[in-house]
Amino acid sequence: MEISTIRKIMTFGLILGLCITIFGKPAFGAGNAEAGKSKAAVCTACHGADGNSTIPDFPKIAGQIPGYVAKQLAAYKSGERANAIMAGLVLSMTEQDFLDIDAYYAQFDGSKASVDESELVAANRGQEIYRRGLSQFSVPACMACHGPAGNGIPSRYPKVSGQFKEYLVTALSEFKSGIRVNEEMNTIAFRLSAQQIEDLALYMQALD
Repeated sequence: MEISTIRKIMTFGLILGLCITIFGKPAFGAGNAEAGKSKAAVCTACHGADGNSTIPDFPKIAGQIPGYVAKQLAAYKSGERANAIMAGLVLSMTEQDFLDIDAYYAQFDGSKASVDESELVAANRGQEIYRRGLSQFSVPACMACHGPAGNGIPSRYPKVSGQFKEYLVTALSEFKSGIRVNEEMNTIAFRLSAQQIEDLALYMQALD
């Protein structure tokens, strides 16, 4: 194995270790997928019966890391995340409901996406950011927390592979502007230009 390859592996391991050490691992109770099936009925119109939305404005939640969907639902209920539609849907739900819905969608595989040949140049620019970061702007490699294949790292860092480019652009733009609050992501996204966000979202869409 070449020295440069070993260094890359060691660097990735160091960054991953720091992420886990600094941010820890939130605790979640157990969800019941069978119970979650009926509770998720209100989610199907936007997110699809198996969590694979066909509408670019709504995220795919199938195959998400365990605990992440439950955490987001709790954030909508508490007001930590602002969305009038979601806030209304979760108003009467309990923490156990969130866990059951989480378990239901986690059992499905996420649908795949691709990049058109005309978009390869932009996707390659996004790949550089995802895998190497932007050292001149102190932007870390996205894969350090979301994984080389974009499958996320339980239980804090969500899966981003195969997600709609449109949704990813919206999410990153909201982190950049501060509309969506997450100190870690706010800092990173703030340093990205609109074009870099587009390129990065395009590359993550095609991750498998």
